[in-house]
Amino acid sequence: MTNYTHWFIRARLKTRQLLLLVALAEEGNIHRAAQVLNMTQPAASKLLKDLEDVLEVLLFDRLPRGMRPTWYGEIMIRHARVALASLNQAHDELSALKAGRAGQVNIGVITAPGLVLLPPAVAEVKREQPNLRVSVEIETSPVLLERLEQGKLDLLVARLFAEHDKTNLRYEALTEEPVCALVRPGHPLLGVSDLSLRDLVSAGWIVPPAGSVLRHRFELMFQEEGLAPPINVIETAALLFITRMLQQSDMVAVLATDVARYYASHGIVAMLPVEMPCHMDAFGIITRTDRLLSPAAKVMMKALKAASFSAYGRRLDPD
Repeated sequence: MTNYTHWFIRARLKTRQLLLLVALAEEGNIHRAAQVLNMTQPAASKLLKDLEDVLEVLLFDRLPRGMRPTWYGEIMIRHARVALASLNQAHDELSALKAGRAGQVNIGVITAPGLVLLPPAVAEVKREQPNLRVSVEIETSPVLLERLEQGKLDLLVARLFAEHDKTNLRYEALTEEPVCALVRPGHPLLGVSDLSLRDLVSAGWIVPPAGSVLRHRFELMFQEEGLAPPINVIETAALLFITRMLQQSDMVAVLATDVARYYASHGIVAMLPVEMPCHMDAFGIITRTDRLLSPAAKVMMKALKAASFSAYGRRLDPD
């Protein structure tokens, strides 16, 4: 028999206290936080003091012009966001079932698998369960991991880097991500035989933003060949701008090979026949081990794993 002796039951933790923690973190002021929650400032102050008394720690430093979370406060705010997101998700699932839908799954994905892996997986899910609601976010791995931690996403197809906190994360590798150089159709470099990096040093390049992993490896690639990295560069990760800029100039872009193939298949760009040994780290399916997947998320997970074999030759355990 389960023993329900959790501290928050004994402390009679209120949902409004969780809401207040998040509002204080976002507003930085007890008066504005109370307004957002449609309560009086004295009531908000009492809710916060009651919670601090129960926890026996100070959650916020009271400053002359506002409030700042302490380390204890940061912990409670982070978990409050997760708890509230989970309650919202429960409400959404109940509403979906009452409306005759099969639930909702929220997926986060980086660009390349967003083009190759996700469409066939989502198509299969919609064929089997047309009423299941699917929400897709395409972003960078750090942004997606933050949203997964906050409970805003159910599962990811993304990367894990050394600096990421892997506590409570499950990672199933799919494939590494090679990159290539691409240009507009009819570009002069397409006619150069035995094209090498030396031929590309003086070209104008569209590259990822400074500080990104791919940018670092792109520059290192030239240095390992005894060449100075290109200095005529445009920094961006915006695909629409990249493809449009390529069409209107003789610049060269570095991009994930799967993404480049997609645009090349539509005649928008052409891939240069040059080796680019600056591939990205492997990506994979990421979920939280401290949260149960919803039935809808389990359906999507199964479809992703099935599609991974066709996309990458990777056979994953369907369970």
